[in-house]
Amino acid sequence: MRAARLIKMVLLLQSRPSMTAGELARELEVSERTVTRDAQALSEAGVPVYADRGRAGGYRLIGGYRTRLTGLARGEAEALFLSGVPGALREMGLDDAASAARLKVSAALLPSLRDASRTAAQRFHLDAPAWFREPETPGLLPAVAEAVWDDRRISARYRRGADEDEVERLLEPYGLVLKAGVWYLCAREPESGSFRVYRIDRFTAAAAEEERFTRDDGFDLPGFWEERAEQFARSLLRAEVVVRLSPEGVRRLPYALDPASAREALAAPGEPDDLGWVTVTLPVESEEVAHTQLMALGPEAEVLSPASLRDRFAEEAVRLAALYG
Repeated sequence: MRAARLIKMVLLLQSRPSMTAGELARELEVSERTVTRDAQALSEAGVPVYADRGRAGGYRLIGGYRTRLTGLARGEAEALFLSGVPGALREMGLDDAASAARLKVSAALLPSLRDASRTAAQRFHLDAPAWFREPETPGLLPAVAEAVWDDRRISARYRRGADEDEVERLLEPYGLVLKAGVWYLCAREPESGSFRVYRIDRFTAAAAEEERFTRDDGFDLPGFWEERAEQFARSLLRAEVVVRLSPEGVRRLPYALDPASAREALAAPGEPDDLGWVTVTLPVESEEVAHTQLMALGPEAEVLSPASLRDRFAEEAVRLAALYG
């Protein structure tokens, strides 16, 4: 613990011209007395830590004691500090490691590039969770993330659905994906060799095995996720509705339904009628879901079939007319 603190102290002093005992104490989360003792220990170990006395004094390194990364341009340095996602790293239990890495890089940069982390943070921020929901970090996420980093198999119990029983799985965890605030694991089942996607919040137990697995170098996590996400979205669309859309309804349709399905349906619409309305067939998850989605289009859409859905809209139109009449 103390060795790590001493290294961090050196890196802090290397990244700034000087720091007061109070500033170091806050950064290191220790007392100022501990800072004094640590500075003395570093000095005795040959690290040139110099203490300036007085009200404006502090600690600094002398004699050019630093390591520099001289090959980075400003744009490259700023991009480097954008590579971390603070919230996601914290949820995976990697916040301390990421903080230490950023500090080491800051300390090694040329003085003219020291502000790269600040300028990047001022300009970009990733807010991954969806609107109107409180993100919850799965309790087993750090353990699963550690197994992913170490290429260790995990023995897990998984709840396949809200009302389904738990199943036991031996998995080779290849990668983690954060989608709209929800964490997923992309893993291979050793027996079948097939890759599957698991929601981390449905794991009820997960323990890393001693045995490591040999990773398939040809596995492409972004490509795999894109393919499976598209398959999943399409697998939900098990019904169809026929809808007549106004020009405004055509414009708003991709915002009300699955954008890819909406664009596909609009790619080959029927001939516009005298009012400019077109008729399209839309793949939907269910009649209930279609009702909720198409309600967002209001009077810019007319459901033609199925008859049961059209009747439902007609009934609601009567109720709305009475309500606002």
